[in-house]
Amino acid sequence: MKSRITMNKNDKIFVAGSTGMVGSAIIRSLINQGFTNIIGTYRNRKPSLNRPEVQFFPVDLMDSKQVAAFFEEQKPDYVFDAAAKVGGIVANNLYRAQFLYENLVIQNNIIHQAYVAGVKKLLFLGSSCIYPKMAPQPIKESYLLTDTLEYTNEPYAIAKIAGLKMCENYNLQYGTNFIAAMPTNLYGPEDNYDLQNSHVLPALIRKFHEAKISNDPNVTIWGTGSPLREFMHVDDLAAACVFLMENYNENQFVNIGWGKDISIKDLATIVKEIVGFEGELVFDTSKPDGTPRKLLDVSLLLSIGFEPTISLRDGILNAYEDFLQKYA
Repeated sequence: MKSRITMNKNDKIFVAGSTGMVGSAIIRSLINQGFTNIIGTYRNRKPSLNRPEVQFFPVDLMDSKQVAAFFEEQKPDYVFDAAAKVGGIVANNLYRAQFLYENLVIQNNIIHQAYVAGVKKLLFLGSSCIYPKMAPQPIKESYLLTDTLEYTNEPYAIAKIAGLKMCENYNLQYGTNFIAAMPTNLYGPEDNYDLQNSHVLPALIRKFHEAKISNDPNVTIWGTGSPLREFMHVDDLAAACVFLMENYNENQFVNIGWGKDISIKDLATIVKEIVGFEGELVFDTSKPDGTPRKLLDVSLLLSIGFEPTISLRDGILNAYEDFLQKYA
């Protein structure tokens, strides 16, 4: 086992994907823990965050030359790679080639240039969709590549599997300290509430809010409501990422989640109560349910010493407040 890493408060830390939900949360966590030299990148519009601890640079992570120049000039000590093209079931299935190509290119550029620049440590973030569609529950890290993937998000999953294997094999060939973590379903501030491209929880928040405003008699939910899913507030994930950066140095990637799940019907009921929608739930059973259950085994994470703290109800309340401030 490699020796424990201690990040100094003034070490230069690059958060890739700094404009997204996960990257923003990692930056918040680092600032809250006293880190003062954080850098991020943006492709089109500079982020609105105005803090002395953070600097943003215009870099297209799809452009290998720009990424190489950025690493050479900035020389980050640590890298959190939360950059990805993401979306819900519809987007994953519609833009299959884009999800595969863009995610491969982005992560290849970042991971390789981290090696070239000699960064002390990198954390790569994947997704629980890397696991087989019908994996035994709860899902252990060892179940990777043991069966067929879910077809709708197979391209995204394959890209993420390639990323974690890239970290693993750079460690084996080059002696780098690149670790990887696989989060469960995430939600929270800076989430995507677009009904075509969002995940289930933010989509429910928007659906119930709009139905409330319009005084609709009901809200329709896809499927039977019986599938079980696990959800984690993005601030819990961010805290876990910083914890792993400082406390974990193994080749084995780590599941990050709560270790408990909830049915889509019960989830919808909680969102309905928090939003204050007084109509009825209608389940469109002509629509597919998807995987019956997806729950991560978080034994490894717990054994390292990390536990999440934000309950689902408190987290959804926080997410709804964020939605009201930015989108409603």
